[in-house]
Amino acid sequence: MEKKQYGVQVYEVNPLSSAEIACKTLMSTYKPEELPPANVWHYHQGVFLYGMLKVWEVTKNQEYFQYIKSYFDLLIDKNGNFLFARDELDSIQAGILLFPLYEETQDRRYLIAAKKLRHLFFSINKTREGGFWHKDKYPYQMWLDGLFMAGPFALMYDKHFQESDFIEQVLYQEKLMRKNMKNEDTGLFYHAWDETKTMPWANKETGCSPEFWGRSVGWYGTALIDILDLLPVTHPSRNELITELQQLIKSLVSFQDKQTGLWYQIVNKGNLHDNWLESSCSSLFIYTISRAIEKNYVEEEYLLNINKAYQGLLENMTETTDGKWNLKGICIGTSAGDYDYYVNRPTSKNDLHGVGAFVLASMALEKIMK
Repeated sequence: MEKKQYGVQVYEVNPLSSAEIACKTLMSTYKPEELPPANVWHYHQGVFLYGMLKVWEVTKNQEYFQYIKSYFDLLIDKNGNFLFARDELDSIQAGILLFPLYEETQDRRYLIAAKKLRHLFFSINKTREGGFWHKDKYPYQMWLDGLFMAGPFALMYDKHFQESDFIEQVLYQEKLMRKNMKNEDTGLFYHAWDETKTMPWANKETGCSPEFWGRSVGWYGTALIDILDLLPVTHPSRNELITELQQLIKSLVSFQDKQTGLWYQIVNKGNLHDNWLESSCSSLFIYTISRAIEKNYVEEEYLLNINKAYQGLLENMTETTDGKWNLKGICIGTSAGDYDYYVNRPTSKNDLHGVGAFVLASMALEKIMK
């Protein structure tokens, strides 16, 4: 099997070793407090460290756990105080790491911090139907991203503090996205929805943004999987969510690039010359499909799709230059917009959006390969 170099150690190209290379590359590049944006509580770090947590759970290498812990300990004081944006769902996502940190250390600061994040569910603005605004600077808008940013945390919070209302709240937010943002013809979801239908990108009849942006669809699929992990096994909504997940995966594989196995920035428009293959959405789709196979939500035949996709990531989106591993083709942080806006977004190397998604994909695939 092909081998790639990281420092002086040689790893075989397999999902676990690829995930470790990705983690160690960023660990050697950034101290925990330097993860961009530096010294800030942010979902960028949350996504990457969530992936690293999966690596630690398998390897039990304390180097990973201590790196995660250091990021949070630098931001949370001895009384559980920390600074975070109090008007956006994005602030909640990194909170999913607080619960495993508490379970491992029994340090109650982490639960105190989680309680502070909890209050965002009650203070954040809502649409007329009760859908969470994504951020105050995006008034009256729901974004697909929001389900991943807030949903898994809410269900984890319920497990620790028995606030069962959070379960129905999460399920209701997902139903609103399905009602307002799903395109039945493709089975895909629009990135954003504007209740007022006044944004330049908003369809004047539906309020939806015009495109299926890859990473936003990836966040939605990732959220569905993680919510199902946390939803009580007897909950009556499980079958409905599983059916939705099955439909999404069927749609995704129909738009998979036949040559590389990857997915495009605008998922359903791979035929357009200025559209391009994107690594973070491809990674999130691999995560979603791999986890669905693991849980028997979909048939094992989808292994062919994710194996091709993962090989496509390694061949087209990773590179080793001067002994340093890089993941490329990562769309930078992105708002909602029209087709030209999305395809003209810059890409970066080793952006935490992409590396975190790549590590999650690697660990999900590793689990079903055993």
